Amino acid sequence: MDILLVASAFNSLSQRVHAELSDLGHRVDLVLAGHGPDAVRRAVRERPPELIVAPMLKTALPEDVWRRHTCLIVHPGPLGDRGPSSLDWAIAAGADQWGVTVLQAEAAMDAGPVWASEPFPVAPVGKSDLYRNEAADAALTAVHRAVRRYADGSYKPRPQSDPAVHAQVVWRDVFRQRRRRIDWAADDTATVLRKLRGADSQPGVLDELGGREVFLHGGHPEDELRGEPGELLATRAGAVCRATRDGAVWIPELRPRKNSGDPAPFRRPATDVLAGHLAGPALPERPAPLEVPPDRTTWTDIRYREHGDVGLVAFSFPGGAMSTDHCRRLLAAYRYALDRPTRVLVLGGRRDFFSNGIHLNVIEAAPDPAEESRANLDAMDDLVEAVLRTTDRLVVAALGGNAAAGGVMLALAADEVWCRAGAVLNPHYRRMGLYGSEFWTYSLPRRVGADTARRLTQEAQPVSAATAARTGLVDRLLPVPAPDFAAETGRLAAELAGTPDLDRRIAAKAAARRADEEERPLAAYRREELARMHAVFFDPGAAYHRLRSDFVRKVPGGAR
Repeated sequence: MDILLVASAFNSLSQRVHAELSDLGHRVDLVLAGHGPDAVRRAVRERPPELIVAPMLKTALPEDVWRRHTCLIVHPGPLGDRGPSSLDWAIAAGADQWGVTVLQAEAAMDAGPVWASEPFPVAPVGKSDLYRNEAADAALTAVHRAVRRYADGSYKPRPQSDPAVHAQVVWRDVFRQRRRRIDWAADDTATVLRKLRGADSQPGVLDELGGREVFLHGGHPEDELRGEPGELLATRAGAVCRATRDGAVWIPELRPRKNSGDPAPFRRPATDVLAGHLAGPALPERPAPLEVPPDRTTWTDIRYREHGDVGLVAFSFPGGAMSTDHCRRLLAAYRYALDRPTRVLVLGGRRDFFSNGIHLNVIEAAPDPAEESRANLDAMDDLVEAVLRTTDRLVVAALGGNAAAGGVMLALAADEVWCRAGAVLNPHYRRMGLYGSEFWTYSLPRRVGADTARRLTQEAQPVSAATAARTGLVDRLLPVPAPDFAAETGRLAAELAGTPDLDRRIAAKAAARRADEEERPLAAYRREELARMHAVFFDPGAAYHRLRSDFVRKVPGGAR
């Protein structure tokens, strides 16, 4: 079928719907609702679709569109749920189960006939992680079912006036800041974490630090540090630790209010936002060991574990963005792992984002964005090169979630790429006006061939995990729920370490690297890529600077 996607943003769910429907042979077009109702009308008029699907929509579809065309709305709430903040209410209520409903657009919000619904478990994670994983898995199951039913032509969607549905109808209003506000003196740690996790990406929890209002993003428990409720206790890798009445939490990111006068009113590492705004002595930096004892409950964005012949370097950075500091610390952890006597090394392995490449928010906030772009890319290249030059063991990149741009190329530097079946890959840089680096001109054609590499980087479309496996970007698909990904990765890595021909594979890998180096050194790929990237970074008129700013500042209709 010809399917038109209408979305307020080409976010993770919209990309996954686009990729998976395309995999099924549908011709899928996209229009961003942020461009206005006339843009939607124009898209419908120019190429009349057989079906319209709205995976993520913050505004109503034009009435003349939904009256003339079947429009399926993906609502992240169970059957009968209505309102714009469904997941927020689920997390706030401590729900164990929630759901996704695909319903037909009508005048009343979320009140149309139901084409499909699918339940999902509510994991104890941030809202954005839940949305990209458990909710997205349920959403794709429901969307596929609804599209099949529509194509069949015989299915009659259930009206919500049906007594079985109507009995479950409940309206949940916008989840406003007054409900999110933390009472540091009264709220226990579990309550604080629930409030922080319910707003980890958007909109954040409005609070006051250093005498000014900021939004708090993300929350993780801490089992040792203690202080007066609300007191800032320590820093770690850009995060701050804050005391609750019965414990403490780590908060990785803050966001200044738009009217605060801060020139960078967007999410950044907490210590960057607070720099120069806290009175008194500097907070102590409390680094966590790479190998965190199993009886500890604390936050760290990089961990190392070892099981027999398998080493695992797990990392998780907010939004998948990797700043200069992130890259350098991850490289140090990788080198630590290389000093261990293992035969298989797993990079990644956590649920949610693997990596989305350089940290555009940190770059945008830097005194010299061009110079910070250069530094960030150099640090990213150092990390990727270290993986490419590892010849004494097999390296596996384990993608529990989405990856984009340099994050995909980091994965491709490994010997094998394992990917959770629900992940989406964006192996390109074009939408940010960049040529790309991270040795992609070596790794990508080596994996998929020159023609496919050219198509992937030029078309700049999201790629489903299944298509990634068919094209050679991914070696193994792991069809497991997000909570099971780490354990399944560990199990498969142990199997790989025990294979009889492992020594032969390692020797063949080392020989292939020597042959490739003789044909063309890695330094030559890096030099050519960086020359093109630096030419963009240090050109004030390059589109990259506008696209980056629009993306970071969430300018409507900006880069997608």
